[in-house]
Amino acid sequence: MSTALDDVAWDLEPLVDGEGEAGCDRLLAEAQERASAFAAAHQGKVADFDGPALAAAVEELAAISELVGKAGSYASLRFSTDTADPANGALMARVQEGATAVETALVFFELEWAALDDARADELLQAEGLDKARHHLRTARRYRPHLLSEAEEKLLAEKSQTGRDAWTRLFSEVTSAIQVDLPDADGPAPLDVALSRLMSNDRDVRASTAEAVTTALEPGLRVRAFIFNTLLQDKAVDDRLRAFPTWISSRNLSNEASDESVQALVEAVRSQYELPRRWYRLKARLLGLDRLKDFDRMAAVTAEDEEVGWDEARDIVLDSFDAFSPVLSGTAKRFFDEQWIDAPVRPAKRGGAFCAYTVPSVHPYVLLNYTSKRRDVLTLAHELGHGLHAALAQPRGVFEQHTPLTLAETASVFGETLVFRRLLDQADTPESRLSLLASNIEDAIATVFRQVAMNRFEDLAHTARREQGELSIERIGELWGQSQEELLGDAVEVTDGYRTWWSYVPHFIGTPGYVYAYAYGQLLALSVYQRYADEGEPFVDRYVELLSAGGSKSPEDLAAIAGLDLADPGFWTSGLELVEQRLEQAEAAADEVLRERAGA
Repeated sequence: MSTALDDVAWDLEPLVDGEGEAGCDRLLAEAQERASAFAAAHQGKVADFDGPALAAAVEELAAISELVGKAGSYASLRFSTDTADPANGALMARVQEGATAVETALVFFELEWAALDDARADELLQAEGLDKARHHLRTARRYRPHLLSEAEEKLLAEKSQTGRDAWTRLFSEVTSAIQVDLPDADGPAPLDVALSRLMSNDRDVRASTAEAVTTALEPGLRVRAFIFNTLLQDKAVDDRLRAFPTWISSRNLSNEASDESVQALVEAVRSQYELPRRWYRLKARLLGLDRLKDFDRMAAVTAEDEEVGWDEARDIVLDSFDAFSPVLSGTAKRFFDEQWIDAPVRPAKRGGAFCAYTVPSVHPYVLLNYTSKRRDVLTLAHELGHGLHAALAQPRGVFEQHTPLTLAETASVFGETLVFRRLLDQADTPESRLSLLASNIEDAIATVFRQVAMNRFEDLAHTARREQGELSIERIGELWGQSQEELLGDAVEVTDGYRTWWSYVPHFIGTPGYVYAYAYGQLLALSVYQRYADEGEPFVDRYVELLSAGGSKSPEDLAAIAGLDLADPGFWTSGLELVEQRLEQAEAAADEVLRERAGA
């Protein structure tokens, strides 16, 4: 049966029991009532808990978290498909306010739990009934040096609604509203659609598109820069109050990674910046250019621009997953059959793609902006990889379904790699193979090297904001350019227009410090895939076990399931060697195509 792309829309009603907005309000009201009762029963008494009392308390906290999570997921996912509808924004604000009220009522528990001495906490953690929360409770205690008093924590939670959360929402609304006036187009296009034109094999199209994007970014640039400045300072204040030594330390703590290990990852990647430069120099040869400009980096290196319809994309992904494990394909099939995906491009829809875990009692959802390109098939596989991770880890419960961000890309990159291998096997010409290999190596460059360069931009911006005060638009552009020029070296010219392109990246706003996790996850996932390539069928069950474990163990213990040692100082070097091997394959394919072109 053929599926029209416009019909691939998710059904959010399971999150609210089919009650729509009223369901959100009911869920929050119940959560607030239960949170108040929980606080009345237990505030000031956590130190007196025995094992069964702790287990019962954690069970009730999980139930309250599920209620808030359902309402929050419904509101945010509805908002993401139409950020321009005032009703969606109002609902999200109402849910955020209700969720904050619940958080404020319950903040005492984390503080009192963290205040217990280690021996007492270790004794309580041996109790029965904590199998789905034991690791969560252990990791929560790591925040002890950075927690404030209960009154202060409540105040910060309350003020976040009109502070950080409000600025993040505003950024999402103003970026989603950006429309680009493209040459030869019927009308203005969403930013994501415009950016996809940078993959054109026509340089005039790329150059004019880049100019049009820069022009479209200009009207709201001052607003976005003000939002960025405000949140840079907000984080500086938060870090000072919580005694975090660096701007990245709080993110590393949430990722269960030491500052030293993250710095080792960043420096290992920076030391290999010559890898992307090698590719960009070769790409210049393929495009017949002396040197690339920034808008050339994603250009197609062949005339191939295959269209892949939705049904074909679904079949490719499911077949690729099934060849690895029926568990993967069977779980992924539910996303298509049960309306867990929203795929078409629409006005005011959030750009990009993501997977929302929601809550364990419901199911994950995937958002795409599918434009029927072969690259979109890989994006579908990537986001379904996240979805598989979320679905398989549902039995871990609300506290341990999620992994730290550093492992969050494992399943997505693995799933994407499975589909890439399928597409490469089907490619029957040197041009087709080169097109796929180029896309793959560029994805690796974007995920590993570009994300580390963006981490360097964040480092420069946060440091400068703390040392120099509010940053001008020009100063932010200089810092962005500095981080990009370090990455690209003499292989790519960074144009003046590109210096404002930092201003549509949501991670800098909503999740500062997040981006290095992409590099961490990519290198880890490539190592996992290499282990599968080495071991074959015996590895499959271990991989499913890894995904099913969710965040129930430390990153080191989770990686050990797949036979990897994250404590090995050479681990990152090993992952980068895999990136280099893929680059060498792409270089070999490019040489073959260049020889054919020379002989034509």
